[in-house]
Amino acid sequence: MADNTPTGPIELGAQMDYSEHEKTYRMFLSLAKYTSLICIALLIAMAFSFFTTAGFFSGLLLFIVICAIGGFLMRDLPTHIT
Repeated sequence: MADNTPTGPIELGAQMDYSEHEKTYRMFLSLAKYTSLICIALLIAMAFSFFTTAGFFSGLLLFIVICAIGGFLMRDLPTHIT
């Protein structure tokens, strides 16, 4: 029986554009980082406004403050792997 397994290089397509790949990966990490910040801030603000007598506008203000402080602190976090 004939052996039909390929013996050539595995990648036969065009060469990888590594700089574009790394740029896309950094963008994905930034999106994940800030999306996590927004979800955490939203959960904290909802718990604050629902389970205390503070109300909606205090919860909204807390959400904005947490997002601003978190965005300021997370802007210098690395978004690449060296």
